[in-house]
Amino acid sequence: MRAFFDLHMAIAAHIALTVVAAFAAVAVFTALLLPVLRRMKAGQNIREDGPQSHQSKSGTPSMGGIAIVAGTLVAYVAFGGISAEAAAPALTFAAFGALGFFDDYVKVKMKRNLGLTALQKIAIQSAIAVAAAAYRLFTSPGASEIFIPFVGLKADIGLFYIPFAAFLIVAAVNSVNLTDGLDGLASGVTAIVALCFAIAAGMQAGGLLPWNLYAGGPPVGAALCAAMAGGCLGFLLFNRHPAKIFMGDTGSLALGGGLAAAAMSLNMELMLPIAGLVYVLEAMSDIIQVASYKLRKKRVFKMAPLHHHFELSGWPEQAVVFAFWGLTALACAAALLIYSM
Repeated sequence: MRAFFDLHMAIAAHIALTVVAAFAAVAVFTALLLPVLRRMKAGQNIREDGPQSHQSKSGTPSMGGIAIVAGTLVAYVAFGGISAEAAAPALTFAAFGALGFFDDYVKVKMKRNLGLTALQKIAIQSAIAVAAAAYRLFTSPGASEIFIPFVGLKADIGLFYIPFAAFLIVAAVNSVNLTDGLDGLASGVTAIVALCFAIAAGMQAGGLLPWNLYAGGPPVGAALCAAMAGGCLGFLLFNRHPAKIFMGDTGSLALGGGLAAAAMSLNMELMLPIAGLVYVLEAMSDIIQVASYKLRKKRVFKMAPLHHHFELSGWPEQAVVFAFWGLTALACAAALLIYSM
């Protein structure tokens, strides 16, 4: 019993230290980055067809994701160790951060709201995602066994794991990007989701789940999730309403890729759409809106993604953010409950 208790205390301490380290690193890096971005005049250009209340945010420094990526990786390397297994999710996280940085740079350089074209983005995202999925499949035994919640079964999908995992990554990347539309929304939601995965990884490493999804210990399984959670909280100090800085595509693409890579490393791929319910709702609202307008010339929502619909319905920005944070917390609690059955 004493050994069981000591093991869980060690896992909890490891996760907590990673969160705190990432929080401190990102907070410091953001504080140092903010005046640099101001001198560079790397301000956000607000969409003219967006809510009018957002026009006052024009010029707010963007590209804050640089601090998120840097601080998160520092904490991850410090507490996750350096190994081929630990490097794979970190490289996916960093690769999408680099893509987002290039997109943000184009926006700042060209002084326009849109950077790379949609086709360019999806092509590069798909290439990174396929590479990450293929590496996972061919280097990790049992990677192709997908755990199906509710029924408690594993399905070995073989080579179909590559398109499955690539789709998961691209969907996560773009869903987090869509969620990043209000002060503190994406950073707060992602902090909660990432912490949920860190807790799930810790529960699994400690033998608290009724089945074994991941044979590794908490350093690899939980470190990136804990680092992203702490990093988002550190960034939230500057990104909460009224935001002093935005994460830009540098942050949102990196976080989406990091979450998907972490879910894959834990064999908890199908937990992501449950815990990340807000991401799913944001993406689906955008898809429904576009499809409805093209097919029927009618809009379902006042504006998509979903958070803008609530804004235009009269909700204060902070009320929308708090509501989405609360919904995320409930979804994460449900995900942990489902995966512990």
